Amino acid sequence: MANLKSALKSTSIWPKLRGARSGAAFAAGEVVGSIPSGALRTLGAKLMGMKVAPTAKLYRWREVRDAQNISVGAGSIIGMWATLDGREGITIGKNVNFSSEVALWTLQHDYNSPCFATSGGPIVIGDRAWISFRATILPGVTIGEGAVVAANSVVTKDVAPYTVVGGIPAKKIGQRTADLTYEWTNARSHAPWFI
Repeated sequence: MANLKSALKSTSIWPKLRGARSGAAFAAGEVVGSIPSGALRTLGAKLMGMKVAPTAKLYRWREVRDAQNISVGAGSIIGMWATLDGREGITIGKNVNFSSEVALWTLQHDYNSPCFATSGGPIVIGDRAWISFRATILPGVTIGEGAVVAANSVVTKDVAPYTVVGGIPAKKIGQRTADLTYEWTNARSHAPWFI
């Protein structure tokens, strides 16, 4: 098998095969993300390689890339129409809340690169963090435990634990109590079954 792979890499067909595999995975993610059943959607995410704790809740998503590089901790809720770019890795802690339309991008183009190359890094979201509506987290960022990212913010740098950030680019706008004790052992919601 290694010889076949090596032989294919030396031909012009290798980029096409790699592109086809990537395209198929992307299409599968779109199909799974629109399944109108949380249980089936979670099963589909796991079949795609995503590590999802049994008490995590995945609402319908807009886009998931490289699901095998994404892990979602116990009691975490990923809101409607999220974009999760797992190409460089995403780790989501326990009891994290993503509101609708949150976007995590682990890879982007380097505008200073002569060949417009990509650069990036993994994203880590600490336990009990809340990422609010339409917030965007950029490559290589760590969101600390209990931190809050305000709606429509763009996070370009690490966020300290229990810090509230907002704006473009996100800056500290407040502090959250460090006495958080909640744990969602059953992340069931009161949403209709088809969400």
